[in-house]
Amino acid sequence: MSNISQQYPEFSGTETRSNFLQYIQSLNPETVAQLSQPASPEVLQVIERTITTMLGNLPSEEFNVMITTNRENLGKIIASAMINGYFLRNAEQRMEFEKSLNLTEAGSQDDV
Repeated sequence: MSNISQQYPEFSGTETRSNFLQYIQSLNPETVAQLSQPASPEVLQVIERTITTMLGNLPSEEFNVMITTNRENLGKIIASAMINGYFLRNAEQRMEFEKSLNLTEAGSQDDV
């Protein structure tokens, strides 16, 4: 992830960052709250584990953990967390869709 601006030059420009920031700031609080909440506790646990792994595994209950970084690296961590969140949300939606599809198929077979 350290070479993200080289791998994806379209995401490294100041204009793109500014547009993204403007987009995030334009969202109303209800939308942000809805997008921020995973639909299942399992997804929340995966997100927590992923962020913990990115930041380090020292338990904060036993250690006084302080992470210092610059703005660019913080942006990369946030972008990574967002991408992971989108991926997990899509996987969660697919799982729910497959469950409902299986229930529908099972129900139609019972009718026959």
